[in-house]
Amino acid sequence: MTPAPSLSTPIARRRADPAELLLMTAASMAALMIPSALAQGLDPRMLNEVSVWDKPLKFEASLIVHLVTMVLVLRTLPSERRDGRLSRGLALTTAFFALTEVLYLVIQSARGRASHFNTETPVESIMYSIMGVGAVSLVICSFIWGVMVWRRASDTTGPGTRLGVGLGLTLGSIMTLVIAGLMSSGAIDGPGHWVGGVRSDANGLPLVGWSATGGDLRVPHFFATHTMQAVPLLGLIADRLAPGQARSIVIGGAALSVLVVTGLFLQALAGQPLVRL
Repeated sequence: MTPAPSLSTPIARRRADPAELLLMTAASMAALMIPSALAQGLDPRMLNEVSVWDKPLKFEASLIVHLVTMVLVLRTLPSERRDGRLSRGLALTTAFFALTEVLYLVIQSARGRASHFNTETPVESIMYSIMGVGAVSLVICSFIWGVMVWRRASDTTGPGTRLGVGLGLTLGSIMTLVIAGLMSSGAIDGPGHWVGGVRSDANGLPLVGWSATGGDLRVPHFFATHTMQAVPLLGLIADRLAPGQARSIVIGGAALSVLVVTGLFLQALAGQPLVRL
């Protein structure tokens, strides 16, 4: 009789591998996009004057990008840190809250109800709070991974990539938390992403849906979040094309990202759209 595998077997280690867990979560998001896209084509219901299935599709796509980015970030760590308890805990937290958020979005869309900024019923109020905790947890996990890479990357990681991951994840996380916190608090023109203009997602910019009549805090939020991909990618390219100047290029790129996000944030606060159609 073959004994059951112990925790020291390769099978058990593979199950606990942080990168595999994140990839499986990303694959789950990709699988969920199929019924969400089909529902968008078949379901005529609208929410904020756009399809009730717009939000799940956007979040599923965004989380796929985020999860794959974190998988690539893990590759820049030494094996003992990449597969250690901290990384496993961060991966489990990221996977849990990513799936929880998307499943709630799908459920609310199926019900024809808003998920964000919706506290109309006790259950929706609790779930919105859980979504907030989840979003913050996702960003904090990214921040911690950024610090880990910044402090000690693997020997094969170039200086530009190391600095790019460190700056990209830490700065992107901080900017994302600040902007998202202001949106959810209602401190700027009430809860939500609109600042002036028509409080509707109809007739927004193509694909992204950002307001074309007033300020929209989703614009700086988008660029803050994707600083987590842009700056590490800049570091990787700099290591390949200009290794001697890689660190300077990354620092310049990170500073530019902060300036762009700050400028877009101030533009939204002034009630001005990114592009007025």
